[in-house]
Amino acid sequence: MTSPHVDPLQGVDAVILDLDGTLVDSVYPHVVAWRRALLDVGVDVAAWQIHRAIGMGGDRLVTAVAGASVETALGDQVRKLHDEHFEELLDQVTALDGAAELLEVLRGRGLQLLLASSGDAGTADRLLDLVEGHSMIRVRVAGGDVERSKPATDLLDAALERGGATRALVVGDSVWDVEAARARDLPCVALRTGGVPEAELLEAGALDVFDGPAELARRLAPSG
Repeated sequence: MTSPHVDPLQGVDAVILDLDGTLVDSVYPHVVAWRRALLDVGVDVAAWQIHRAIGMGGDRLVTAVAGASVETALGDQVRKLHDEHFEELLDQVTALDGAAELLEVLRGRGLQLLLASSGDAGTADRLLDLVEGHSMIRVRVAGGDVERSKPATDLLDAALERGGATRALVVGDSVWDVEAARARDLPCVALRTGGVPEAELLEAGALDVFDGPAELARRLAPSG
């Protein structure tokens, strides 16, 4: 873990934020939506297995949890069903405690805020409404904007390019966020709000792990 005296924002001009599990409490609704979608096509995958894959995009998740044969035969159908089931659960998703405060702290430190989410753009916009983030996050990259989702670096590459940023801190909640940052040689801090154990996030390469956006906001707020 980083020293309490080390500022993870040192040397960066932007922050790339994940959305699901980082700013909004949507990881477990996604688990339910994917499980229901797979059951709809006769594929039974345990919820814990699906949870471990959350943070990947739908282009990777079906193969990761159900195998290449299911992806080939049913992948597009499963993704469509997931979106329908998640839509039914969307009213249960709330902003994570401190999410709006975190955005304000980061903007107050003069940093550009970039969103890089493996989800689709329409859903991302609706979820961003929960944290009133549209005015603060002008650059938003979604899974449909790139060829490969996390843990590939495509989302991070696109966010940096669109924002004109040179070096960014990545904030995420999944191993896939951390692995993408490491592959792109970007520093990353992680949050426990995605339900991933701290040890796994650190092993993947996170500089530090925080309980959630509220704790991270307190850590990054200017002192004095």
